[in-house]
Amino acid sequence: MVTPTDDLSTDELFALTLQGDEEDPGAWRAIWQLHHRGGEDVFQRAAAWLQSSSPKERGRGANVLSQLEFRHRLPDRVARFTDVLLPALAKEQDAAVLEAMAAALGHLGDPRSVPALLPLKDHPDAHVRFGVVMGLSQHRDAQALQALIQLSRDPDETVREWATFTLGSQAREVDTPELREALVDRLSEAHPKIRGEALLGLALRKDARALEPLRRVLEDGVVTTLDVEAAQALEDVSLLPLLLEHREGFDAEEADPEFLAVLFEAIQSLESLPR
Repeated sequence: MVTPTDDLSTDELFALTLQGDEEDPGAWRAIWQLHHRGGEDVFQRAAAWLQSSSPKERGRGANVLSQLEFRHRLPDRVARFTDVLLPALAKEQDAAVLEAMAAALGHLGDPRSVPALLPLKDHPDAHVRFGVVMGLSQHRDAQALQALIQLSRDPDETVREWATFTLGSQAREVDTPELREALVDRLSEAHPKIRGEALLGLALRKDARALEPLRRVLEDGVVTTLDVEAAQALEDVSLLPLLLEHREGFDAEEADPEFLAVLFEAIQSLESLPR
């Protein structure tokens, strides 16, 4: 799809990345265009911005490097991008820039990022701790998982949600007692999405402790797609009547199409199981 940034020079695109606040759509269109354009010039400019006196430029430099040449993410390029980000991270003090750098390292997935990010898991700014979750999300070594378990108990709701998501379904191939206990700890969450991520993570591991909390949610709670996905993953046919009640009770005009699609798939899946 053609965007207003397609015909702009690299200089113009870099200038556009500085407009507005951190989430400015126009700035991010320019960043995505730089990702797509790639090349040595874009890399050198982004790397130079990591050393800028302007926090905005340092953060945008990290944003550009995070997915630069995403179509050809070769190991030598990942290492090269990480080589310029790690020293910048080590001396950075600005919380917003630390978040951007940590998230960029998460996109790159270089294992050298783990020891560099671990000291930031206790940072007083929740945005930085959120960046650490993003930075560790691809890693499955013991130190990264231990940090994510700690962050799943973070006082900040967003940090808890994304750490629980990472442990629960992103890292579904990992199954340890400590990880399961971290998910069980989140079953008492008032926030439906955090609770749902925990339920889904336990269900994917066929942990029976998910059954009764999930049954209570389906009976009385605010039901999300995560809860329905958990019912499907747990493969307990005793939950089928509750899912059928939700199917019979929905309003076709007001229902969320995504929720209905997940619900119908879960029902079909449980109906195919032996009873």
